[in-house]
Amino acid sequence: MIDPAKTRMWTEACEAHVAVATQLAANRDAVAALADRLRDDPPRAVMTCARGSSDHAATFAKYLIETRLGIPTASAAPSVASVYGAPSAAEGMLCIAISQSGRSPDLIATVEAAKRGGALAVALVNDPGSPLAAAADHVLPLHAAPETSVAATKSFIASLAAVASLAAAWAGDESLDEALSATPNLLARAWDCDWAPLTDRLAGARGLYVIGRGLGLGVAQEAALKLKETCGLHAEAFSAAELRHGPMALVGPDLPLLVFRQSDETEESVDELICDVAARGAEVFVTGTDALPSVRHDPVLEPMLQIQSFYRAAVTLSVRRGFDPDHPPHLAKVTETV
Repeated sequence: MIDPAKTRMWTEACEAHVAVATQLAANRDAVAALADRLRDDPPRAVMTCARGSSDHAATFAKYLIETRLGIPTASAAPSVASVYGAPSAAEGMLCIAISQSGRSPDLIATVEAAKRGGALAVALVNDPGSPLAAAADHVLPLHAAPETSVAATKSFIASLAAVASLAAAWAGDESLDEALSATPNLLARAWDCDWAPLTDRLAGARGLYVIGRGLGLGVAQEAALKLKETCGLHAEAFSAAELRHGPMALVGPDLPLLVFRQSDETEESVDELICDVAARGAEVFVTGTDALPSVRHDPVLEPMLQIQSFYRAAVTLSVRRGFDPDHPPHLAKVTETV
């Protein structure tokens, strides 16, 4: 059996604290300059552009920008530019592209179309020499260093940090900026959290729901993706509010739930949902409990710490279920979608 601690996914995920510390120091001037520009000429809306794990970081960006800056933010469908060739009426908008490789043709096409339509384009990318970076007006490197495991881990956390850093500077939020500076050390602590009860329950599971709300929805989406690609589990991510609609029909003893819960305004509604699904006989695993300990911090940054704890559990679960987390079936590190 593979030793989880000797996989590249494990090694790279536990480097996330180094990536975030490097990024915060290296990008400070670039973030400040971009934030000044955005305050001087605020965009009327923000469009995000990403795929896979990076698109889950874009979900986090949506909630953070809308709650802290009040600017409508939505995800662009890359095929509109790359397949349909439709123009983008993006005058006065900000386009934020997020990518690990910066080499996917559809993301590049979306950024180019947005710029032709009048948008300011910013790339959050791990490779500052990539075509996506070259297409953007501003580049904020993720500084995650090489990431060779197919499953993105430290680059995802670095993307969340870059989004939070930009939002803090743009909003002039000194409290969030100060909290960010403490995050690298807390990420190292989060890696040590033991989620064995979750891996024990999911070792023989066939599927589960992964739940988040608001700023936690993006990491719920990310966790569901990792469970699919590294553990062979059918995991679906839902907002705690959306679960109350059609998906609630499947809730019961045979379908466990993993709930990402941060200490903000969503707490009450998430707790109500937990009580409701538990009453239906479902097993519920909630971050911040004895079963899934998590590091408390600024609510904006708690999801980042929780996904770091999850990554360790995911590597362990992958091996336990007979998979190699570094080589998921049918997947490659760089996916160049058109």
